[in-house]
Amino acid sequence: MLHKTLGTLAAAAMLLCGTALARAETLTLSTPDSDVSEITVAANHFAKLVSDKTKGELTLKVFPNGTLYGGDPSAGVKQLAGGSLDGLILSTSLYATFEPKFSAIAVPYLFNDVDQLRSYLGGTQGDTLRTGLSDIGIEAIDLWSRPFRQITNSKRPIHTPEDVKGLKLRVPNNPLWVKFFGAMGAAPTPMAFAEVYNALQLGVVDGQENPVNVPVSARLYEVQKHLTMSNHIADAWVVGFNPARFEALSEPHKAAIREAAVETETWKAENDAADIAKSLETLKTNGMEITELQPAEREAFVTVAKGLYGEFAGLVKDQAFFDATLAFVGKK
Repeated sequence: MLHKTLGTLAAAAMLLCGTALARAETLTLSTPDSDVSEITVAANHFAKLVSDKTKGELTLKVFPNGTLYGGDPSAGVKQLAGGSLDGLILSTSLYATFEPKFSAIAVPYLFNDVDQLRSYLGGTQGDTLRTGLSDIGIEAIDLWSRPFRQITNSKRPIHTPEDVKGLKLRVPNNPLWVKFFGAMGAAPTPMAFAEVYNALQLGVVDGQENPVNVPVSARLYEVQKHLTMSNHIADAWVVGFNPARFEALSEPHKAAIREAAVETETWKAENDAADIAKSLETLKTNGMEITELQPAEREAFVTVAKGLYGEFAGLVKDQAFFDATLAFVGKK
């Protein structure tokens, strides 16, 4: 009888164990930048929250540097929609190729600060952008802000739009960047970020523009001399999943991902703000010269941007959405 009881208990234990194993799942989550970049740090924070909320039943395995999609953002989006990627965090500026309304976020000097950007991303227009990605086969869980973009180059300090003239600047593959920097006489050069370091090192381009933490995580201070705190363009991140893979999860697991994404958005904004001063100090320590635009200098760049609003509206390809965006920020 004892042996029978023990056998029954053992069978029950095996059944419970099998059930636990059946519940355990792993999803891949790709990021475009290095393991010390702000987005990969945030992705790992997100993954930990998901694991904690599901008691280890759901794991998000983070892969940095675009390794799962060969560093090609467009290929990454297509792979996510096709199902060969489970999850991908990619900048909104790169999604503009697939959904032009995302260009509205990147209109130069549109947002006053990151808090205003976060309110926009979490509001009606942000919801429109996020849910609209279902049309290209992507489940956008959340939109996360990122620090405003700054200009680095190897030639000279930048104080005015005239200082940008003649510089070959790497920009994302988005026509809004091309128009803005082209209007100042630069030679904007769309290029995948994975190619940027070598292009700067070889002199193929003179500079690039990104949030200030990017020159730190990508070690661009080794091939760049000057940084201008221009705060010229806002950007954000799309936290996206393959719809079929996401819908196959249990309701508690889907809820855990959504909750963890919202909590990470708040954590990331606070962490980004604290990291800016640290990043600037690192760049100075490594020999970069920092230029802070004075209000009058900044206004000259703002004037260039405002003169292009008509063209930017054309890039958004939705006048009503563009107007609603301008109204939100009080610039209509």
